[in-house]
Amino acid sequence: MPTSNIASMPTANLPFGRLLTAMVTPFDAQGAVDHEKAAELAAYLVDEMANDALVVSGTTGESPTTTDAEKADLLRTVVAAVGDRAQVLAGVGTFSTRHTVELAEQAAAAGADGLLVVTPYYSKPPQPALVQHFSTVAEATELPIMLYDIPHRSGAEIATDTLKRLAGHPRIVAVKDAKGNLTESGRVMAATDLAFYSGDDAATLPLLSIGGVGLVGTSTHFTGALAKQMIERFVAGEVAEALELHRRLEPTFTGVFATQGCIMVKAGLELQGRGVGGLRPPMIEATDEQRRTFADVLTSSGLL
Repeated sequence: MPTSNIASMPTANLPFGRLLTAMVTPFDAQGAVDHEKAAELAAYLVDEMANDALVVSGTTGESPTTTDAEKADLLRTVVAAVGDRAQVLAGVGTFSTRHTVELAEQAAAAGADGLLVVTPYYSKPPQPALVQHFSTVAEATELPIMLYDIPHRSGAEIATDTLKRLAGHPRIVAVKDAKGNLTESGRVMAATDLAFYSGDDAATLPLLSIGGVGLVGTSTHFTGALAKQMIERFVAGEVAEALELHRRLEPTFTGVFATQGCIMVKAGLELQGRGVGGLRPPMIEATDEQRRTFADVLTSSGLL
């Protein structure tokens, strides 16, 4: 039975469902994109890990080291692999508005259902420049856009007032929230119709409690099915059950970030017998100690 009245809340705006995984990019022994493995991984994430959508060529997908042509080919592979069983978002954000627009147009032509657009990184544009940047990208295609707010990586936040302004654009519909400021996120949700997805796996349950709708995860390569249950139980008002799942999964939610997420995901998939190859420099393989520690984490959560 529900343990709260959360189930009576209005139906959430869910442009991309409840659960998305930022998919790693498989590479073969020569370091080329492995399309066969990519198709297998995408199908696994949708069919067994309960993802409503996948993000291709995010930073977890090592997008800084894949070419534009590789991004387009990989997107087509994943779109074909999941068919109508899930949406596919393309990570297109760069520090150049022109290049981001080019990648957005390329993604639309390759069959993407939506775009993930990160704050232009390193250059730290002022807030009016961010409004111009995101609005220009939103005008480039007919695809819905999820903004990616991750100031500790990009160098600049998308400020509360900026998010409120951007929410007025009909194609800017969601936020991947990795800002780590629930107060400000709550203010944006209270003032707009933007759908907030946690960009920090361990912060999913707290974000749900103030109006968030789901998760764009990294650990969800392993935790997906249970993380989906956690979200659905919270939405159904089964808060105690959701909290129990959060506590069970928290070591994996955080353990996948012992170093960069793509490193630990690839190590974890190999531990599960689902190896997807190595990483492109400057990324490196997980150390033996990191592998052992992560194996213990996965085992303790019942995932290995």
